[in-house]
Amino acid sequence: MSEIFVKLHITALEQGGYLATSPVLPGLVAQGRTIAETIEIYQDVARKLIESFEEHGDPLPPGIVIPDKEIDIEIVVGM
Repeated sequence: MSEIFVKLHITALEQGGYLATSPVLPGLVAQGRTIAETIEIYQDVARKLIESFEEHGDPLPPGIVIPDKEIDIEIVVGM
């Protein structure tokens, strides 16, 4: 599988940890203790959901990006 970009939204939880959801891939939810852990879990869940779409012959939801040569992304930098 090539690289596919899925937008994510991360929320800090009051009880600690983080919750990641996707505005473009319904059902994608991941929770972790740190942002890095949450993103790692998010990537695994996204991969499995996208593989399920492909296995069933379903089109990917709009908003999922398959890059050609160049992309712009934002990253978190811990301070």
